Amino acid sequence: MATSPTPVNEALRNDTSVKEPAINQVPAPYVAPRLDFVAAWKALRALMKDREDTAQVFKIMQALTGKSLWNQYQRFAKTEVGARIIRDEISLLDTLMDREALSKLPEGSLGRVYLDFMIREGLTADGLVDASDDTLTRFDDRGLQIYAGRTRELHDLWHVVTGFGRDGLGEYCVVGFSYSQTKSKGFAAISLMGAIDLARKFPRQGVFKAVRQAFRIGRKAEWLPAQDWEALLKEPFEEVRAKLKLAEPTYYKAAAHISAQTMPEPMPAAQPDLVAAA
Repeated sequence: MATSPTPVNEALRNDTSVKEPAINQVPAPYVAPRLDFVAAWKALRALMKDREDTAQVFKIMQALTGKSLWNQYQRFAKTEVGARIIRDEISLLDTLMDREALSKLPEGSLGRVYLDFMIREGLTADGLVDASDDTLTRFDDRGLQIYAGRTRELHDLWHVVTGFGRDGLGEYCVVGFSYSQTKSKGFAAISLMGAIDLARKFPRQGVFKAVRQAFRIGRKAEWLPAQDWEALLKEPFEEVRAKLKLAEPTYYKAAAHISAQTMPEPMPAAQPDLVAAA
């Protein structure tokens, strides 16, 4: 996946075609986009053919957003952490891109576990920015822009903290988990279609059990979008999992043979100097 070193906020400032709206502590009137099931279905079919085509994920999310993103943003804005992030325009992307700072965190901290994951998988924090083509950050409300960008940047971090890998089953599990957390129909569609497709290839081998459990884990956990992730990165990994009430994904782990057969090749490593430093 191609990556760009430009953070979301800097990209918005440099793009004169995008009008940067003022932040609203009380959300401005919002008209939810119509659900586009045709576009979603086309993107789903393309994604099933190539699971690494991340751009299709954002097409699905955009087509099936409806009111869910706005409703979750309103909830976020009413929390202490959310209000501060919106007010101060705190960029999680900047934190996750700073590999040098992450490498200096204590061994066993969430930040170090996250950094190890990103290096091992050949991923960069801003990779999803390129894949999304800023479709989730072009809103009239600046606070909504910040929230949408933050939830996008959380995807790989949620892989790490939930224990779901980047293999086929792990992706559909983390997406099912994300549906419970965000109520986005796009996540539901990807998780369901992915599970059906994978179950055809691995019949009666626990695919649906793993995805259903991921959904239940997400439903019983704390609400992750409103967590202070910048602070949590410094804390011990297992303590963070306990604090967030994240149960062990036992069915996913029991299907390790499926994970092994659906693991993608690591992306080409980026920023080798920082990789070596880590």
